[in-house]
Amino acid sequence: MVSLPVTRPDGPMLGITFLYYRDLDRAIAFYEGVLGFRLAIDQGWSKIYCVTGAAHVGLVDETRGMHRACDPKPVQICIRVPNVDAWHAWVKSKNVEGLTETKSSSALRIRAFVFNDPEGYQIEVQSALD
Repeated sequence: MVSLPVTRPDGPMLGITFLYYRDLDRAIAFYEGVLGFRLAIDQGWSKIYCVTGAAHVGLVDETRGMHRACDPKPVQICIRVPNVDAWHAWVKSKNVEGLTETKSSSALRIRAFVFNDPEGYQIEVQSALD
């Protein structure tokens, strides 16, 4: 009989959310060019980008990964930034799909906007309301 550890092992070191794409090259161009994310781990048909700290997003070629791309996309990537209005201006200059105006929510204490990546995953950018 195997003895189970009494305490939890060390880790995790990274958190990675994987998204599945029909056109991986287009997704790579978007996450690098529009969002400015840095490639942290290159696995060939899976590219893992640092969002911030230990938070990462993985872009996977659907023909090779464990899942297939599908519609609708029931996942939203949210990034918190110091200046949501500056980010809105930046993203607007990139002509992305589904860009909304920036709105404030007193209930959530945020100011935010959303837009879509090339295959329809929604990205929210938000700042805390003071």
